[in-house]
Amino acid sequence: MKAVNLFDYLKNNEYPGRGIAVGRTPCGKKMRIAYFIMGRSENSRNRVFIEDGAGIRTEAFDPSKMVDPSLIIYAPVRVYGDTQIVTNGDQTDTVYDFLAAGKTFEDALRTRTFEPDGPNWTPRISAAVKGAGYMMSILKSAGGNENAVHRQFFDFTDELPGCGHIIHTYKENGNPIPSFEGEPVLWEMVKESFDDFSDHVWEALNEDNKVSLFTRQISLEDGTVETRIYNKNK
Repeated sequence: MKAVNLFDYLKNNEYPGRGIAVGRTPCGKKMRIAYFIMGRSENSRNRVFIEDGAGIRTEAFDPSKMVDPSLIIYAPVRVYGDTQIVTNGDQTDTVYDFLAAGKTFEDALRTRTFEPDGPNWTPRISAAVKGAGYMMSILKSAGGNENAVHRQFFDFTDELPGCGHIIHTYKENGNPIPSFEGEPVLWEMVKESFDDFSDHVWEALNEDNKVSLFTRQISLEDGTVETRIYNKNK
């Protein structure tokens, strides 16, 4: 698979939905994570990211306009030990609880399914980042069938410097919205500062549909963590 330019890849997709990108810097010394949310409805767009301990959570920007919080208010990022957990729903808590009980990322997600939001049946996407390796997963309906789930897991062990992968909920805009297809997409991390990387991801997301972005950089040498948060609602 040929690596894509992450920023061009995002610019060319009006509505990838929610997405997780993980990669290792060209120097090999740091890992970077990006998690973004997008929205088409007023309810989906009425959100911001806020820091919550070592992780983040979503919160209503204007509580008076919140209609249904069930699928849009959750903790996208939590940290268990030296593992960064990133997901697009409350399965973050499921993964965290299973790891705390000595079980695995896969064990946790085998207890979950896609979101109950037919006819879209939005996939649940997840990642767990530990050291220079990471796992990704997507739980999606079988061809739009609400009674069957496909659980796919991808293990990237000691990813090569300058490489990363991105997975997102939707292939593209539509009605109903088609789910992501295939393996996480390989992307090449160019040599740039963490701030520039974060800015470029935010700038690449569709202006009308983007809502919030979280980025994090973790040093593989000493565990130092840097975090950036972007919210369209300020």
